[in-house]
Amino acid sequence: MTGGNGDMKRHGRTILTAATAVALSAALAGPALAAAPAHTSGGHDGTRQAVRAAVVGGVPGVVARVQRGHGTWAATAGVGNLETGKPRSTRDHYRVASITKTFVATVVLQLEAEGRLSLDDTVEKWLPGVVHGNGHDGSRITLRQLLNHTSGIFDVTADEDVQRAYFTEDGFYRVRYDTVTPERILGIAMSHEPDFEPGTSWNYSNTNYVLAGMLIEKVTGHPYGDEIRRRIINPLHLEETSVPGTRATLPRPSSRAYSKLARTATGPTYDVTELNPSIAGASGEMISDSADLNRFYSALLRGRLLPPEQLKEMRTTVPTKENEAYGLGLRSYELSCGTTVWGHGGDIHGSHSKALTTADGRHSLALNFNGDWTGDSDAIVEAEFCGK
Repeated sequence: MTGGNGDMKRHGRTILTAATAVALSAALAGPALAAAPAHTSGGHDGTRQAVRAAVVGGVPGVVARVQRGHGTWAATAGVGNLETGKPRSTRDHYRVASITKTFVATVVLQLEAEGRLSLDDTVEKWLPGVVHGNGHDGSRITLRQLLNHTSGIFDVTADEDVQRAYFTEDGFYRVRYDTVTPERILGIAMSHEPDFEPGTSWNYSNTNYVLAGMLIEKVTGHPYGDEIRRRIINPLHLEETSVPGTRATLPRPSSRAYSKLARTATGPTYDVTELNPSIAGASGEMISDSADLNRFYSALLRGRLLPPEQLKEMRTTVPTKENEAYGLGLRSYELSCGTTVWGHGGDIHGSHSKALTTADGRHSLALNFNGDWTGDSDAIVEAEFCGK
């Protein structure tokens, strides 16, 4: 281990001091900020400033892309590699985390449209004996309640052992390449009591979507990732989007991903780019880029992936907090200017993403931070859709 302001190596782990990370990012914020030269449209000055402000505030690097009508605009700021100073690319692949949930919910709703299941079916009907113990009862939980997080099922990421394993330095570097099965995830969740009686409240639970992935496989006979590829990725030509399974690396081009691990804004910064995403599974394992995310959400809201009845179901929401609501794998956000946008956010080690579009699917924004402890992505959203 070496002192000073440089990066350090501890047992082969790349660690950068917080001061180094912030200083290098801020220093490069100006020169690294660039807009894509082709197919650009005007009116993004506020968005550009918000992207720059995120880096000045401590995010290593930002990439944002807008699709509006037939015009596209993209910008980056900061760096994709804190050691070399290499800037981020508008073509970066990144882990989209819980944005995966919208893909999974879309497949479930397609299966409903085909008459292969009903949202009012119980979890027990399709996955007998899986949701049980400590007050959990799959016969009292519907598929709709899985998808809109009103099931009451305990969120596996709130488990103390999972927290110690994945959000501490020693824990993360011990388990980062481990494969975690859906059955293991469900076993952890079922060892806890439910958060509430099904249908009586709302609480975000990643366990719900691990179950939704298992459901897709039970109904179709294929892994949920295969169904996402067949039903969404291939028809929309989302060539930069993947369901990696247990693959720990990112496709090129990509930036390094940085974390504080302890979920605080202080302390050293760790390179967490390589990660076996099976711990997230159907709740958050996917990889994409900003162009593909814009194409996906635009197609979804414009009715290219679901019939009107199922799209209406997806957009039927329950309130979560002021100005936000949750449908079936799809969030709605009422912005300060009165505009409502639809989409999802995603957070996983070293990656914070948002992908949002207007109700008509004609104005879309997808962004990513390659750091997970700071930055105001809401400001970028407000700047783009409200002109602030």
